[in-house]
Amino acid sequence: MKNIRIFDTTLRDGEQSPGCSMNLQEKLEIAARLEALKVDVIEAGFAVSSPDDFEAVRAVAGSVRRCGVASLARATEKDIDAAWEALKGAAKPCIHVFLATSGIHMEYKLKMTPEEVLAKTSAMVRYAKGLCPTVEFSAEDATRSDPAFLARVFSAAVAAGADVINVPDTVGYAAPQEIYELVSYLRANVAGIGKAVLSIHCHNDLGMAVANSLSAVKAGADQVECTLNGIGERAGNAALEEIALSLATKRAFYGAETGIDTKQIYRASRTLSGIIGVTPTPNKPIVGANAFAHEAGIHQHGVLANPLTYEIMNPADVGIPSSKMVLGKHSGRHAFEDRLKDLGFDLSGEALTAAFGQFKKLADRKKAVSDEDIAALAGEQTLEIADGYHIERFVVNSGSTISAMATVKLSRGDEVQEEASTGDGPINAAFNAISRIVGGGHELEDFSIRSVTEGGDALGEAVVKLKRGNEIITGRGLSTDILEASIKAYVNGINKMAVRR
Repeated sequence: MKNIRIFDTTLRDGEQSPGCSMNLQEKLEIAARLEALKVDVIEAGFAVSSPDDFEAVRAVAGSVRRCGVASLARATEKDIDAAWEALKGAAKPCIHVFLATSGIHMEYKLKMTPEEVLAKTSAMVRYAKGLCPTVEFSAEDATRSDPAFLARVFSAAVAAGADVINVPDTVGYAAPQEIYELVSYLRANVAGIGKAVLSIHCHNDLGMAVANSLSAVKAGADQVECTLNGIGERAGNAALEEIALSLATKRAFYGAETGIDTKQIYRASRTLSGIIGVTPTPNKPIVGANAFAHEAGIHQHGVLANPLTYEIMNPADVGIPSSKMVLGKHSGRHAFEDRLKDLGFDLSGEALTAAFGQFKKLADRKKAVSDEDIAALAGEQTLEIADGYHIERFVVNSGSTISAMATVKLSRGDEVQEEASTGDGPINAAFNAISRIVGGGHELEDFSIRSVTEGGDALGEAVVKLKRGNEIITGRGLSTDILEASIKAYVNGINKMAVRR
């Protein structure tokens, strides 16, 4: 059985998706989840692109020990030097060099001839290899490149020392059969192909990123590049969870498998959704809310008789909580801690104490606390910013015959401030009061709220997107009270904005 390497680019290509930016602590949390998933490589960022990205790559490189850690770099010495400087602390560093090879990119973007691209590929791969033990070379827009020229470029990269050659479908243009034929052609025509890992990187513009990636595997690709929940530029990337479960479910057909610990998928997906404020659509394969739901009577009857009638995967295989036993206000810390471990969370010290405290408060409001509630509470601990604003109290008045008014009191260190404001509604009034306290400089780009579980006493999750200049920052809050959840989310976004500033 062939082992397919999983190269995750959630922190680089995924984060480039509008509204999906993350701060340093959030990137480290995602990196920890990816390491628990047992991906082979984490692409931590594009080190030269900004000081924030450089620090993120360096921090992930220093924290991750089992996985490889990569940084993207254009085919220039400046980019490669920055990537290596950020990666030096990694246990398994990888410099990921890219250069476009399609006619349209070479003519209009690079303004280089094919021979110049060949020469630069050789020179920059050789330069990167002189610094780093592992080098990946990507031919940007490979699927719109001339196959014969692409084979020459990859042959030059392998000769210069590339350990991985990557075939990106950069604009999501290819179809599965085209990918199969291209990968087959490259396996037959790239000189020294046996010395390198052949990788595929597909975008989802036409909805075929996963199908194209699997076609590449069938044709002989050794590595798939993908992201959690399929996030990424434009329509996104191939979804890691769909690749992993497709290969696990159809292992015999593909003759291949991955080293992914699939039971960590649900937690990783939920962690990412909580951080970026983008929840997968209900019908999203593997991690969508309806992925294992059965409403039709004939389906329900079949599943009750034998789950295999309508379920080709077991929900437990991807770590979806079973919710067979609920905890309540009389449950103790030990039971709570055991349940956290069952759900894949390893909290300790202040984080565990804080989560247990929130659990007790929630249990006083709800008759029973479900696994989904507990997972949400545990995830909320990653949102806290110690030196940021904290909510002391709030009062909101609203009705059909009066103008909405809110008074909010926040503290930060020894400083306590309170402001009142009106608004178009109670939430808008509360947001306006908070903005008065923090001094503005931002605008509300988007706001949403959803229930974490079912029922009238469900835990609500609010998400705000705040815009400052060209930057969009996501804030998140949880409570059974939607006003409180909304205010928490807004304050969380303000705190994250201050950290980035």
